[in-house]
Amino acid sequence: MNMQPSGRGYDHGITTFSPDGRLFQVEYARESVKRGTTTAGLKFKDGVVLVCDKRIISRLIIPESIEKMFKVDNHVGIATSGLVADARQLVARARVEAQVNRITYGATVPVDVLVKKICDFKQSFTQYGGSRPFGTALLIGGVDDNGIHLYETDPSGAYQSYHAGAIGSGRNTVIEFFENNWKENMTLNAAMKLGLEALRTANDAELNREAVEVTVVDSEGYRVLDRAAVNKQIDRLKPLDD
Repeated sequence: MNMQPSGRGYDHGITTFSPDGRLFQVEYARESVKRGTTTAGLKFKDGVVLVCDKRIISRLIIPESIEKMFKVDNHVGIATSGLVADARQLVARARVEAQVNRITYGATVPVDVLVKKICDFKQSFTQYGGSRPFGTALLIGGVDDNGIHLYETDPSGAYQSYHAGAIGSGRNTVIEFFENNWKENMTLNAAMKLGLEALRTANDAELNREAVEVTVVDSEGYRVLDRAAVNKQIDRLKPLDD
């Protein structure tokens, strides 16, 4: 009897290794991220800019009701792509970790410490029966005593630090754009312009002014740009070629 190798039996119920060393549940979670909206982040000389496209699919939807950006603490923000419901659980966990650090040590949590704690939590859901990986990737940006940080986290619990990064359906296009255009010590306006240009390049269409959100984390803390400020930045972009 010929047995064809497949993922059957190794992708149901629990996360376990297949004979060729793959974790199918983690791979499925990554596919969920790839289907998510494009989200980008990049460092500038004073902090981090996070940019996302909410992908409004109906004019009946109120754009402000869709959450893709989250404040964790005054010095840390998170942008997500994938299953937003999963992301909210991770954000809630991150907020608790930030407050525990503040109460225990009387200081804000270092960004790298927070990222490691969240990724340890994510990894645990790839290891035990009866659970599934979180179907979301996170861009975590922040500023602390150690400098300016931008991390990308994976459903597996892996994480990497970037000067500029992206998650979601347009990730590869945005990363290529940043590799060609990102520079150190950019101003805030230059960073926002570059992030919006990258998002537009990934969508291959003009940006929906009601669907784009921009947040900044710098020495002034975490703040969300209002609609007028976002539109002002979009107005600075050159029109796409016909």
